Amino acid sequence: MKKLLLITLITTQYLVALVTITPVEIGVKAGISAKAEVGLETKRGNTDKDNYKASARITYDEAINYVVWGEISGEYGKSNNVEDTSKLFSHLRYIHTLADNQNLIYELFVQIQSDKFRQISSRVLGGGGLRYKIFSSQEIGNGYFGLGGFYENIVYNNSALNSNEDNTRLNTYLTYAVGFSEKSTFSATIYYQPLSDDFSDYIQSSQLELKLHIFKSLFLKFKTSWDVDSRPPIGIKKSDFTQITSFVFNF
Repeated sequence: MKKLLLITLITTQYLVALVTITPVEIGVKAGISAKAEVGLETKRGNTDKDNYKASARITYDEAINYVVWGEISGEYGKSNNVEDTSKLFSHLRYIHTLADNQNLIYELFVQIQSDKFRQISSRVLGGGGLRYKIFSSQEIGNGYFGLGGFYENIVYNNSALNSNEDNTRLNTYLTYAVGFSEKSTFSATIYYQPLSDDFSDYIQSSQLELKLHIFKSLFLKFKTSWDVDSRPPIGIKKSDFTQITSFVFNF
């Protein structure tokens, strides 16, 4: 099964930097730690393409009751000297145990992002919720369920074509994570985020991630994602499928 997952994910097309989907646990690494991801795609010949991506995360783990982490990432690309990618993303999250139960925690988060080619000038959101560890086993891994909500404000590049939005959304997710071969991990996550008063307007995301330990603090990460926006901006497709590969450095 592990070989099949590896073969499937190695069909990725380029290097990228994105937020890891593996849930952060309290007490894994006490104190301050950091990680960085870098990526580059270059093509010359029939297709001229350049794509640059990078991200960095800093985490403080109090080791008993809480963890706080922040991440920032960016991506820029051109095809045949025409800009076709321009994204920025930042996220800050606070995780705290609830009633001295390590399996039940609450999360608070804020996020800011922009995506020029999805017509998003800015998307600012803040929210929170509960995360429960459904099961935990060294042999089969960990399962998590999350339930909460968030408020979002979206400003579009062309406000005449797409009206700016102020939404309140529910946030639910299921995550599975398992470690193998010492420091290597596999994770799968499904998010469902409908409007609180209209479930036909939703955002859905399905993600698979395989992180392989290469040497000391260096990892190779493969990720696939399928994202759906049931009511995207005018001129934007409802779904995006992505296959990505990145190098991860832990500090």
